[in-house]
Amino acid sequence: MKNEKLNELINLVKRNINLADLGCLYAHNGYDDERYHELKEINMKILSLLSENSMEDICSFYLPIKEYPTPKVDIRGILLDENNKILMVEEKLDPGKWSIPGGWADIGFTPSEVIKKEMKEETGLDVEVVRILAVYDKKCHPHPQEAFYTYKIVFLCKKIGGELKNTFDIDDVKFFDIENLPPLSEARILKSQIKQLYYLAVDDIKDVYFD
Repeated sequence: MKNEKLNELINLVKRNINLADLGCLYAHNGYDDERYHELKEINMKILSLLSENSMEDICSFYLPIKEYPTPKVDIRGILLDENNKILMVEEKLDPGKWSIPGGWADIGFTPSEVIKKEMKEETGLDVEVVRILAVYDKKCHPHPQEAFYTYKIVFLCKKIGGELKNTFDIDDVKFFDIENLPPLSEARILKSQIKQLYYLAVDDIKDVYFD
């Protein structure tokens, strides 16, 4: 099956799981609740087969819900040095693969506070958040498939202090030229996205890309 068709099918299965969750949440009797739970389990098995994630991994994410389910939010930042080289990190969880700094949004922190925290924790740098460059829906981009549904918010950042250093979950931190990018952790960022973000920043384009 072609990747485009496979991705479309996986996204439809994820939508089925979401609808089954809503059915479980708002079911008015035990019969409906049982049917929706079975429908969810069937679609989780299909998702496991299509995405090559284990049922254990799928189940660990699709826990019973108590309120309306929403996407997860991944927050990342792009920072350029005086030569317009891009700051990138190599995470211990994905050795040999690089990404722009960032991670999951934290409850209690604003989006800009999250990227300031992630930048400090992953690179040792203190940053000022300049503006939002893009809001990506991972469904619309050729990332590797995963169990959960994710939006990505990417900020343009400016160094205001600190020194580059590796941290407990980062193997290496370096600046790279846009034409000489390292192997990427494509679950986190794609080459097409880095190039788009780079030119939005360098050309000072004020429009925010979305979707």
